[in-house]
Amino acid sequence: MQPVQKKDNKSECIKVCVRCRPLSSEEMNKGHAVVVELSRKTGEIFVRRPYVEEPPKQFTFDGVFDWTCTQAEIYDETSAPIIANVLEGYNGTIFAYGQTGTGKTHTMAGVENDAKQRGIMPRAFDDVFKSIEHDSVKTQFLVRASYLEIYNEEVRDLLSKNPKNKLDLHEKPETGVYVKDLSYFAVKNVNEIQDVMFIGQKNRSVRETNMNAHSSRSHSLFTITVERSEIGADGKAHIRVGKLNMVDLAGSERLAKTGTTGDGMKEATKINLSLSSLVHVISALTDPKSTYIPYRDSKLTRLLQDSLGGNTKTVMISNVGPADYNFDETMNTLRYASRAKNIQNKPRINEDPKDALLREYQDEVQKLR
Repeated sequence: MQPVQKKDNKSECIKVCVRCRPLSSEEMNKGHAVVVELSRKTGEIFVRRPYVEEPPKQFTFDGVFDWTCTQAEIYDETSAPIIANVLEGYNGTIFAYGQTGTGKTHTMAGVENDAKQRGIMPRAFDDVFKSIEHDSVKTQFLVRASYLEIYNEEVRDLLSKNPKNKLDLHEKPETGVYVKDLSYFAVKNVNEIQDVMFIGQKNRSVRETNMNAHSSRSHSLFTITVERSEIGADGKAHIRVGKLNMVDLAGSERLAKTGTTGDGMKEATKINLSLSSLVHVISALTDPKSTYIPYRDSKLTRLLQDSLGGNTKTVMISNVGPADYNFDETMNTLRYASRAKNIQNKPRINEDPKDALLREYQDEVQKLR
């Protein structure tokens, strides 16, 4: 059965926010100047071209956050509303985009065992299970988690016993693109889903570059699927399924700047290739003359197909650095973020999808009774 079209099936634009990290101690020691200025109130960001007398470049976004903003503020303003929607049966995607070393992984995952520095993922886990506890008297829930990475254009299951094995993408007419043989774990509480995240993070591909001591060399996608079943006025069980994707993209970069060679150069080339495919998709979606959207150009854009122009509520958090020597990269990130604001999605509640696992689960519950 196709998801039921609700009366509220309106187009809505992707929400795009920008986060700017502070100058690093190394940048301060080298005497780099700050060329980025933000206005929280108006959502504007200004970037000055170094050593040139000209007015600063100006952009406006749905939200801008400077280095004084806390992890809690970022989460509350960008992501908390998406989590609430997912629990109602919508699909949601939150993804971090930007140059290497601008704090994407810090934004998405944060610092383990530091309550203030926790990122969007662990905070989302808390909200999902708090909401379920509150609702579970009249509603049954099944929560599952998966974690994958795209490394050198290969899809890998970060929760598998063999995380380096390559998985294939397939497509179903009703539900779209999926990863064949990807592991899903049923999770009953915050501790269990955090364990899933930690296992996956240990298996992620990282490498040191000139820009970042622990640079993510892969795109990662953590997915939470929330199935809920409640008894309607007709006395029957009604199932809704919400899916939340949390995406930490590898950093875009110029090879000369990162000092990568050999395998590192191969990784960077593949990363830049998939990010340029993402850029082409954003460009095609926002160009009224475009007749073709190149989703199939990379694994990343195929997996994000529903999040860009499809049945999903999407937030893009663009991460930038404030230093003068990153002016070009900062401008590139902001230009594409600005373009992405015009992408129209059509989110709708997913009711009674035929592959909902809760049906099997409910049959089991009935048998036990």
